[in-house]
Amino acid sequence: MSIADRIRVENVRLLSDNKYILKTTTFAWRRSNGEWQTQHRETYDRGSGAALLPYNRARRTVILTRQLRYPAFVSGYDDLMIEVPAGLLDGAAPDERIRAEAEEEIGYRIVDVHKVFEAFMSPGAVTETLHFFVAEYDPTMKIGDGGGLADEGEDIEVLELPFDDAFAMIADRRIVDAKTIMLLQHAALRIFG
Repeated sequence: MSIADRIRVENVRLLSDNKYILKTTTFAWRRSNGEWQTQHRETYDRGSGAALLPYNRARRTVILTRQLRYPAFVSGYDDLMIEVPAGLLDGAAPDERIRAEAEEEIGYRIVDVHKVFEAFMSPGAVTETLHFFVAEYDPTMKIGDGGGLADEGEDIEVLELPFDDAFAMIADRRIVDAKTIMLLQHAALRIFG
C-alpha cells in the first residue's frame, strides 16, 4: 500500500554533510481521519549496510567482533561493543560487501552467504536499511587475522565463541547490539534450534 498521496514535502534543509547527511524536513501528513497535519522530522542518511553471522554448525560456534562504538560510550555503555561483522554498502551489492567485511574484520574468506532478512534499524530518524546474512565457516577459510582497517579507525578483536555462550550474552547485557541480537535469535530458531 503506497502512502505517497498522504505526504506533501514542503521544505527540506541540509543541516550537515560532514560525513553523512543530516536533513530537517517539513511536510504535511494526511491523517487517518483525512485532516492534514504539518510535521517536522530530522533524517540521518548514512547509507545502507549489511551484517553477517558466521557459524560452524558442527562445532556449534559463531564468530563475533569486539570494538569501540563511541555513540554507545557517550550514551553510558562503558565497554567495547560485541557485534557481528558488518559494514556500509558504499555502492556495492549487499552480498558482495559483506564478503569483503568478513575478510577485513574477521579474516575469513566466506563465499557462500545466505540473506535471511532486511530491516530498518531505527526508522524514526535513520534511513539505513540493513541486510542480514548468515554463512557457515570452517578453519580452512581463514586467510588472515582480521581486525578491520586501521585507516578507517577500526581496531577490532575477533571472538570465536560457542553459540550457547554468545546467546547467553544477550541476557547478561554483554551483547546489546540490535543487529547481533537479531542474528543470534535467528540462529537459535533456524540453525542451532
